[in-house]
Amino acid sequence: MKRIELTITALSPLAIGKQKPGGSINEVEQYIPGSVLRGAIAKHILQRTGMELENLAANGGDFADLFLAENPAIFQNAYPAVAKVGSKHQIVNNTIKVLPTTAVSSKANPGFFPKGHGVFDTLIDWFCAEQFNHPYDPSSLKALEQGVDPRVETYNSLYSKNNGQHCTHTTTSRLLTRVGINRYRATSSDDILYSIEVLNEAFIAANESRNITWKNYVYRGYINVPNNSLAKKLTGFIKANSEVFRLGGSVSRGLGKVKITAEEIPLPDNISSRIDAFNQALHKRWQDWSDAFGNRTPNSMSDTLIESLRDRTFFTLNLHSDAILTDNWQRTTVISLEMLKEFAVVEDPSLQLHTAYSSYSYSSGWNSAWGLMKDVELVTNKGSVYLFSTKNPQLWKNALSKLELRGVGDRTSEGFGQVEICNEFHQIFRECAV
Repeated sequence: MKRIELTITALSPLAIGKQKPGGSINEVEQYIPGSVLRGAIAKHILQRTGMELENLAANGGDFADLFLAENPAIFQNAYPAVAKVGSKHQIVNNTIKVLPTTAVSSKANPGFFPKGHGVFDTLIDWFCAEQFNHPYDPSSLKALEQGVDPRVETYNSLYSKNNGQHCTHTTTSRLLTRVGINRYRATSSDDILYSIEVLNEAFIAANESRNITWKNYVYRGYINVPNNSLAKKLTGFIKANSEVFRLGGSVSRGLGKVKITAEEIPLPDNISSRIDAFNQALHKRWQDWSDAFGNRTPNSMSDTLIESLRDRTFFTLNLHSDAILTDNWQRTTVISLEMLKEFAVVEDPSLQLHTAYSSYSYSSGWNSAWGLMKDVELVTNKGSVYLFSTKNPQLWKNALSKLELRGVGDRTSEGFGQVEICNEFHQIFRECAV
């Protein structure tokens, strides 16, 4: 399998809607979904080849292999590469990640240092507190020092590390007001006035000595292609047509113009080190809890559990994008043991699910190829966390590496269900908030 990195530069506002079912307001996404990228690239491939939809399954060639095969190319979400570093916004080349839903920050002043009161993770502490049958109520140390409300709440954000400092990735949006045109008189039509929420195409990179410098927003996403030859052809096609793509809606009105560059990059191969680092942090934290309680364990805690910490290898499954999960033909927000074994094609009776932190929302969309609305799907929100453990880690490391490339659940080729194993943010505790 090959990975293609896409760098998407916005040249005009992007109208990427996410209208919720039953709602009357069409909001804008804060990133470019994989389904939008997939549809835009597929559309231009069809336009260049002149193929008819009815003949794709039989005579589609490379197109069918990319989009219709049993193992198609996987188009992942493109997240904004513009980070707030200190008081300025700038484009960074770091890996963009999704904060786990177990990450929290001060309610009084949320955010990373130095502007906010810091962000830290609670997964391992929650796990230890539960095993010791002890309540756990985290609070912000920085807020306590400043004498303000120390309560914390979940902090949802995209982030990256820039020169050792954590920074938030975000975009800005605005409303564009439009008027309908009377087709007979070619003038504005009565009672047709509407607004479109769009992602801004540029941001202020510097504002010094009254000289404002603007730069275009940049998004970064990936395509995982199962065939090396197809990856080279797709990369070449994107490079040759880098400025013809249009993303989102209202493209006939001048919106959605982008420039896309593509480059083949190596696949990530550090999953073993991530799992090892996570287990070292968990065992050290467990020892800290044991020392705090004088090695006293409640009666409900059996010796088997204590032994399991030494005998078992723990790992987390972090959703890097929204996922569509199905269990026994019903929608769910929890990845069960049976589901994970099926996704990873591993049979392991020692696998255990210890905890799950997830939430849900609804997703729909528009299928341009068929001219129809997509089905309304119940999706598990990105950032959800699942903590598993096993006695057979060697069975899982290779399988989990493949799972990071393929994803979990339905419609993974459209960017749904992308996962990360053992996000390093789980190792950032309350006393070392960032």
